[in-house]
Order: sequence, then structure tokens, then C-alpha cells
Amino acid sequence: MLIDRCVIEVRSGKGGDGAVSFLQDRNTAKGGPDGGNGGRGGSIYLVARRNLNTLYNFRHSRVIMAMDGEKGMHKNMYGRNGPDVTVEVPCGTIVTEEKTGRVLADLKEDGEIVCVAKGGRGGRGNTCFKSSRNRIPRIAENGHPGEKKRLILELKMLADAGLVGYPSVGKSTFLNVTTKANVPTADYPFTTLAPNLGVVVLPDGRSFVMADLPGLIEGAHEGKGLGIRFLRHVERCRVLVHLVSMSGERDPYEEYCTINEELKDYGAELEKRPQIVVASKMDSEGAEERKKEFDKKLGFESVPLCSLTHQGVNELVYQIEDLIEKTPFFPLQGVNAETEMKVYDAHESADDSYEIVRDPHGVWVIHGERIEARAALINVTTDEGVDQLLTFLEKQGVDEKLKKIGAKDGDTVRINQFDFTYAE
Repeated sequence: MLIDRCVIEVRSGKGGDGAVSFLQDRNTAKGGPDGGNGGRGGSIYLVARRNLNTLYNFRHSRVIMAMDGEKGMHKNMYGRNGPDVTVEVPCGTIVTEEKTGRVLADLKEDGEIVCVAKGGRGGRGNTCFKSSRNRIPRIAENGHPGEKKRLILELKMLADAGLVGYPSVGKSTFLNVTTKANVPTADYPFTTLAPNLGVVVLPDGRSFVMADLPGLIEGAHEGKGLGIRFLRHVERCRVLVHLVSMSGERDPYEEYCTINEELKDYGAELEKRPQIVVASKMDSEGAEERKKEFDKKLGFESVPLCSLTHQGVNELVYQIEDLIEKTPFFPLQGVNAETEMKVYDAHESADDSYEIVRDPHGVWVIHGERIEARAALINVTTDEGVDQLLTFLEKQGVDEKLKKIGAKDGDTVRINQFDFTYAE
């Protein structure tokens, strides 16, 4: 079963908390702080593999999680890092962030890897806070939170040439004749239910990858037939081979115009791809006359082809290869040449603003991306940690803002999951 689009959720690991500890050794007087740092949380990577051709493995496994880093320990022992998680996807997979629609990566080469969720940094132990003015710090830092994202994985097959056209025009037969794809064929529409790839090897040693795409019909870009599911695979093709049947079942020129209109309406500038127009099924009765009329309307001569008798097969594959060599790669829509991943950092944020609102229970709640992220790193399990948090909030102007909006002595203020009492 071909699954070429799925939505997954990735959750990287949280960094381990730093430790608050003091050296206790009967042979060492006043040993001082010895709390170690927490370990880094596990990150999640996607790696492209050429031996995969479907996203079937994600049909049920929709949530990918990495382990948290371990907490720091006494004697300056660091916590263990959370193991990274590496997930294999087929070559040609595009990774998009569902919330923003931003393309994170286009994995085209075998072994190409990208980090989609960065593990949180481990918190610092109290050893890191030792100074000449504070020789016995009783504060430590919590681990940085990991990232949580919903990603869209979309497979767009890697092919140099794509066979397009109405159902039953001979696309699968041509692919079988020129490659070892061994695609099932039959004399009825929509025999091909999934894209098929094959490697065409020429006698002179050159080769290219060709894709047989399920038959398109009028309205395919709107969801009719099977085309809407597989038009995305045409986007990577540098050359389109447009097969038009000369069997007389449909008007060839009308069929040709309909498919070109569908390619245009899809919206990925597929109409700008170089196209080789092929008159297929030339063994049909009256095919020569229909081809002459078809070429007259086209304004140029189409390439005659009969895959069953191998008429025109060699000439066509050489023509395809020559055109591929002269055609540059077309960039995919929304994919930039340089894709930059944003790595979470609690000490910086695009938005420094925050707001204070009162909930139905009368509690003043502080909301803000940066201020909440910074406060989450402060360990409030000790009195020194609470003082550190309150000092930080005072520097951010929280006290003045509370006074301005009408907070009174004894009111409860909350940031993250920590509550404290406001005092003027």
C-alpha cells in the first residue's frame, strides 16, 4: 500500500535538572557545593533511505518521543544524556511544520539527515552558581524543555521523467518494456493505483529514472479520479512524457488539451516542464490518420509509439534522456535552497512581551513566551530559588504592572505552576 502523506507528532526530551548538593566527607572540612548538571534531552532526527518507497511505517506510529535527560547528582556528576531517536523516511520526503506551514527539510539524498526536534539542554547544578560573594549557593537550574511539534510528511517521488496521460493510454506498458518494473497491466481504466518507478538503462551506459503515474482525468486537480493523490509526484520530474492514445476511443487533441489544463490547474507550474508528446497505440486501426490530424492541430509532429511491437521505443528513450540532460532541476514550491531549523533557547525569544490576566478564581496569571520559559528554568524547591524567581520578575517590571492593573496585598500571582502572594 502506498502512503505518501501523513501527520506525525514529535516530542524531544526535556533536559535533566541540575542538583543542589554539598560535599560531605569526614576528611574534607567545608567541602562546598558539588551539585552536577543535568543531562541533555534526546533529539529526534529524520534520515532519508533509498530502500524505502512509502510512508507506510507511520500509518499507526504517529507519535515519536525521545527520552528526557537524567538529573544531575552529587560529587559533580552529570546526568546521563537522553538517547537520540533516528527515524527513517523515503528519499523525496518533504517535512513541513503543520502549525506554520514552513518547510523544514527536503530529504532527497540517501543518508541525508535533519533534526526536527532539538532536545532540551540540561540544567546547571549549584556548583555553577558558586562565586566569591555566594560560596554556598542553594540554587540550581531546571532542565530546558524539549520541543513538541506536529509535522506533515509528504513523499514526492524522485524521478527524472514522468509519464502522464489519460487512463489506458499505454503508460505502464511502456514502463515495463523499457525497465524491469513489471507493473500489472489490463484493458480497463485505472489499472495503476499507485505511482511506479523504473530505471531506464540505455545501451551507451546512460540511465534515468522514469515514473508511471496513475491516469489523470478531467477535474483531477479537484479530487476526481486518482490524480489529486498523485499529481504531487509529478513536481519532481524534470521532463514530462505525455502519452496520447491513437486508438480512437477519445479525440486525441481534446485529450491532450484536457491533461495539460489539469497540470496547469494543479498550481505547481507543471505546465512549464519540458514535454514530449507521444502518439501511443499506433498499432490500432486508423491510428496513422488520427496521428496526422492530431499533429496538424498540435503544430508539430508527435512521437509515434507502439510498446507491444517496440515501434519507436528506442528513439523515444534516447529523446527523453537527451532532454533530461539539457533540463535543470525545478525547485519545489515552498522549499528554499537554505532551510534553517530554529533551535529552542529559553534565553531568547522573538517576542519579549507578556500580559497579566485575572482568571475566574481571582488569581493573576502571567502569560508570555519568554518570561514563562525563563521562569521554568528556575528551581523553586528552595528558598534561594524562590528569591531568584521573584528578583527576576521584579526586573521584568511585573511588580509595577500588577500595581497598575489594580492588584492588592494578599492577591495570588501565578506563573507556570508556581503561585506566590503579591505584596506592595
